[in-house]
Formats: sequence, structure tokens, C-alpha cells
Amino acid sequence: MRVLIVSQYYPPEAVPLPADLAHGLAGRGHRVKVLTGFPNYPTGTVFPGYRQRWRTIERDGDVQVWRVPLYADHSQSAVRRLLNYASFALSSATARRLSRGADVVYVYATQMTAGFGPWLWRVTGGRPYVLHVQDLWPDSIVGSSMVTGGTKARVVSGALGPWLRSAYRRAGAVIGIAPTMVSTLVSRGAPAARTHLVYNWADAGEPVTSALPPADEHRAAVVYAGNVGDMQDLATAVRAAHAAADAGVVLTIVGDGVLKPELRALADELGADNVRFLDPVPRERMAEVYAAADYALVSLKDMPVFRGTVPSKLQAVLSAGLPVITTVQGDVRALVEGAAAGLTAEAEDVGSMADAFRAAAALPAEERAAMGRRGRDLYDTSFSRESGISTIERLLTAAAKGTGTR
Repeated sequence: MRVLIVSQYYPPEAVPLPADLAHGLAGRGHRVKVLTGFPNYPTGTVFPGYRQRWRTIERDGDVQVWRVPLYADHSQSAVRRLLNYASFALSSATARRLSRGADVVYVYATQMTAGFGPWLWRVTGGRPYVLHVQDLWPDSIVGSSMVTGGTKARVVSGALGPWLRSAYRRAGAVIGIAPTMVSTLVSRGAPAARTHLVYNWADAGEPVTSALPPADEHRAAVVYAGNVGDMQDLATAVRAAHAAADAGVVLTIVGDGVLKPELRALADELGADNVRFLDPVPRERMAEVYAAADYALVSLKDMPVFRGTVPSKLQAVLSAGLPVITTVQGDVRALVEGAAAGLTAEAEDVGSMADAFRAAAALPAEERAAMGRRGRDLYDTSFSRESGISTIERLLTAAAKGTGTR
């Protein structure tokens, strides 16, 4: 097949799935092109070495990457973030000529606006598309701090609702990343027969070997690695780590994002010497980060939308064979508890997270190792890259053959 991947994010941004899929499909003999923006996530500043132009073309191995301009931003300003999303939607939609050379279009929908161009092309007789939903809209927007107040939320929901239903209905396939998300998408207009579950995946290298503590030492070196943003509930984690410092808890936050300066200030205000901040590390060095930790934190705020999502960070931790501490409710909590792969706590609850940190510090070394092994087993059975790419390839093939609808 000739496949066009549309994604607002693409390496060197730390959003690996679109590139994994592109290279996976190219390795299976498909001709793959990518339509994306100029890299600026998560800082909101265009990366060094890039200058925005109307069109640029670069090579990523066997994959041709087309970049179109966008308003670079990742702030807490609703107006500026809307401009960021809308600008990519509009500039990518102008690349219809690129879509004509494809048999099928794959949309990586971290935000649904990435699907605007493929939807518009399909409405006007263009190629079928497969929509891979990463975040439920409008929930992710109206539940964030960018849109506060009942009136704003109702306006945003009212404006987006009809288009979202049309985008789901016209897709050759709709993919959700968690069981609850799939059922929610169907309830919102996605055809049940064309709506599928595909868990996100992560690098499946060898599990790391952590330096387990002696039997008589209580400690928990907890690492959070990823976007330091408003939705990750890291202020709760900082406060909980401070509260559990006497139990030997150390929290290391690795990454960057809009909330990092505020979290540093909070740690200073609390006098939380056991909270540390490190700069982002390249993907290939994440094994070193996990090997230096006893546990990995996977956290999100307590919002209904997050009960039906499985963030890619969970797969990365499971793949590394590291025990999980998570506050993500719903599907993630059920997975972790069902596999006995870590500890769980309530979201946005300092006391509950502190209790989980204390329990982690007291857990014997052999039980920590067993949790890590069970987590890796869960990854191998449910979250492998090859399985995910094979399923998406099958859905793209079916859409290209005309099972989608206009």
C-alpha cells in the first residue's frame, strides 16, 4: 500500500508511535509518507536546526517526511493552544495533493484536529482514513485548566460534537487505546463494527536490572519520566514524596514541560530535598533512567476522560520490568491490579499517594522483582509493538479496499 501518516507530532519530538508505525509499515514493504508539523513539543519553541517554511521535505530512513507550518505553543493559554491545534489542522489540510498519492491515510489523533484534513478530503471524494484516537475530545479540552466554566465548556462541546460524530462515522476504522475508550467512541457515533482496541506500545528491549535494596533497608527511588504538564498531577506527587521522605522515598522527575518551573518552586517552598529534577533524556537512554529506580510513577489527574485511556508511559515501564506506582483510575488501575504489577493510589490525593510511596519503600526486594516480572509478562501478552502494527496494518488494508464510508 501507499500510506500517508498524518500526525502533528513526529521525531525529534518525543512521541515515538507515529515513527514506529511508519518504519514498521515501510519494513513490511509499504510506501510510507508522513505529514507533520515543525517540532516544538513539549516546550512550545521550534527545535534548534528547524525554521518554519510553507513546506519542507526530509528523509527518515525509508520514510519521506513532509513538514508544514503551525503556531508553535504548549502553554496554558487556551487561545494560544487553540491556535496551535487549529494552525496544524488548516496547514495540513492544504496538502491534499499529497493525500492523492496514497491508498489510505492514517491519523495519529493526540488531538482530534489532526483529523480535520483527512476528514475534509474524504468528504470531498478523497482517500479513506483510519483514525487512531489517543485522547477523547471534547473531554480533554473541557476538563483541562485551559477551558474553565460551564459556559465555555458547553460552547466548546457544542461546536465540536457534530464534527466529531461525522469524523468517526466517515472513518474506514476508528481505533481506541483502552477498552473504556472504545465503548465511549461507539456511544458517540463511531460504528461498532469498525471500532477497534489497539493498545499503544513501547520499546521492548531487555528488562532493566535495578539495584535492589538490602533486606534491612527501606527505600523507594521513584522516577517519573515524561511530559511535565498540567494533566500529569505532579504537584500531588511532589507533596506526597515530601510527606513520605522519612520512609526513604526519593522522587526524580525526568522531563520538561510547562509546569516544571512551578513544581521546582513548590519543592523549594516545601523544603523537599528528596525531590529532584533532571532534563529530558533521549529515548535510547531511558533504560539507564529506569535501572537507577526502584519504581516508576504513572500519574494523571482525576478526570473521567482518563479512566478510558492507557498512557504510553505505562507500556514503557512494563516493558522495562519496573514495578509501577499509578494514580490513573479506570482501565490502567484495573490492568496494574489485575496483573499485580505495582501499587495504586487515588488521583489528586496526597495522603493516598504518600501511603503508596510508604508501602513501596517497605516492600521486600523479592516482591519488587516479582512485580517487575509480572509487569513484563503483561507487556509481552498485551502491548507488543509487532502485534499493534499488525493490527493497524490490517485495518489500513481493509480501509484501502473500500470498507470505509463517506
